Amino acid sequence: MAGVRGQERIRNGTGGAGARRAALVTVCALGLLAAPGPGAAHAAPDEPPKKRSLESVRAEIEELHDRAGSATDAYNAADERATAQRRQVRKLSGKLRDTRRTLDKLTNTAGAMARAQYRGGGLPDEARLMLGRDPERFLHNATIARKGQQATRGFLARLRQTRAELDDDSAKATRKGKALEAERARKAAARKKITAQLKRARKLERSLEADELKRMRELDEKEALARHAKWLKTGALEQINAKASRAGKRAIAYATEQLGKDYEWGAEGPTTFDCSGLTLRAWEAAGETIPRTSQEQWKRLPRVPLKKMRPGDLIIYKKDASHVGIYVGKGEMLHAPRTGRTITVEGAGSLPILGVVRPDK
Repeated sequence: MAGVRGQERIRNGTGGAGARRAALVTVCALGLLAAPGPGAAHAAPDEPPKKRSLESVRAEIEELHDRAGSATDAYNAADERATAQRRQVRKLSGKLRDTRRTLDKLTNTAGAMARAQYRGGGLPDEARLMLGRDPERFLHNATIARKGQQATRGFLARLRQTRAELDDDSAKATRKGKALEAERARKAAARKKITAQLKRARKLERSLEADELKRMRELDEKEALARHAKWLKTGALEQINAKASRAGKRAIAYATEQLGKDYEWGAEGPTTFDCSGLTLRAWEAAGETIPRTSQEQWKRLPRVPLKKMRPGDLIIYKKDASHVGIYVGKGEMLHAPRTGRTITVEGAGSLPILGVVRPDK
């Protein structure tokens, strides 16, 4: 019996050797749980995350504002197209109402003519001549009837044409309506993109201390001055000596009156402006209608060589033509820089120049 109990202790691990093995397994397991993971001996969990350099934060903020500027041009373009399409839809809607009224009147007249013919018996002319008692009167009436038939044919042709016009206008209105909805969707997408970029930029700026924000602004100005100085070294300004036109002077006068006003994307004045909104209104004050966006200004306005630039001309900046300023002379331009900044005068070469366009030919 003792032998049986001993065997059971061995099977259950309660015997001496079994107990030692169980204890060893328990110790090893506890050791594994307590041991640090791979690389943990080198970790410093209480070490704060490394702070980004001011230059890297500034570079990201600048890139975000550049993207917002490009998206602003897309927003303005979609808004301009949507505005034009809304006008066309309203015009077509008015035409459709007029055409429907005309068609209703013609249809009523056609019904009256059909009823009159039915009351007349609808007999052929030969039968009426044979059955009639007064042939001369019949011939007279037949002449009048032929004229009436010609008028009827003309009337029916007009009725068909009016119906065709109604169908065509309805199709145009449908197409314009779809195009308008597409522009609204593009406008909403651009707005969302702008908002996201600016939100990220503001978050980064809020992460900086007051002295860091001041230093960042100084770095911005330093970079702009360095870029402008580099442009001056090319000798470009020495070749520019043309005088402003009358319209150019008026455009500059209007733009100068806006100095110190805030930049706001999508704004065209009178209290806030974006870059192309400012140039649009400046040249509108000078009596010229120009495209709404800087990209369209670059595409559609006459281009002039840099050396022939004169005050009042528009300088288009950046590879994607997403920024514009108005040249005011002496190597300076006036522009609405970006969100968080005000309308100001800076060196014409303080941003990468794409080219120059002239609104007044």
